[in-house]
Amino acid sequence: MGKIAFDVPQVREGGFYPQALEKGLRSERALKLALAEMYIKGVSTRKVAAITQQLCGFDVSSSQVSQATAALDGQLQAWRERPVGQIKYLYMDAHYEKVREDGQVRDAAVLKAAGVNMEGKREVLGVSVSLSEAEPHWRTILTSLVDRGLRGVELSTSDAHAGLANARQAVFGGVPWQRYQFHLQQNAQAYVPRQDMKTEVAAGIRAIFNAPSRHEADRLLVLTVQKYQPIVSRPSEWLEENIPEGLTVFAFPASHRRFIRTTNGLERLTREICRRSRVIGIFPNEASSLRLVTAVVMEISDEWLTNRVYLSPDAT
Repeated sequence: MGKIAFDVPQVREGGFYPQALEKGLRSERALKLALAEMYIKGVSTRKVAAITQQLCGFDVSSSQVSQATAALDGQLQAWRERPVGQIKYLYMDAHYEKVREDGQVRDAAVLKAAGVNMEGKREVLGVSVSLSEAEPHWRTILTSLVDRGLRGVELSTSDAHAGLANARQAVFGGVPWQRYQFHLQQNAQAYVPRQDMKTEVAAGIRAIFNAPSRHEADRLLVLTVQKYQPIVSRPSEWLEENIPEGLTVFAFPASHRRFIRTTNGLERLTREICRRSRVIGIFPNEASSLRLVTAVVMEISDEWLTNRVYLSPDAT
């Protein structure tokens, strides 16, 4: 509409200004929130500048976009520190983002923890960004979950990363652990010496994981180990040592098993984070990476909590 002139009444005491106008603060705040929302949704700074040029007649720089987005930090931190309650199944995973640190581009680990609550709904419990996936960083995020009220965990599911394993044992040592079956499938391929055996070994492992009971899974594992022992001892030894780590799910309701034996939910979360971060490429620091990651997972966690039940809480 262009410029609009307002007649502001003059009063004897002076200093009067219409509260509804807020001296332009409302429109400025709306613009900042719009910039932050575009950034979090994965719109590049170049596209943001083009949009503001069309709407407002001026460009914005990447630093201005970052400053606008930083205004959300209080809300994002409050969400990361919110209380959590009773969680039946706990999932943990990590992926890496490029971050500039001391003039160098480094890989920063994005640590994620999610769970299924007692109502059978999923939610993201915690997220952290650090320059390592070592034990101290995993222990920090897991300890924070306990400090925020996490209780009742009946099963934790993760890969076998050494740092995560040590932290998990330190914080949730008495909780049964399920190793991701898909990762086990992938890891097993590295121990198969011949290409023509890979498909056969993969099928044998799937048969073990899809067995109707733990007893049958153990029986199939023994048969598989015996089958390959005379041919190639290395994969046989690996299967015998590692596959049982993927069979803990047999102690839980059959209807829950396919949902708690792998990381499908967290992998979808990771894909969405990467989709949003791809337009940025390299984050200027850890704080900016944590800001975007938190905004994305908070949005998805709210979606999970308002959607239908993920697992029936009454399954036996």
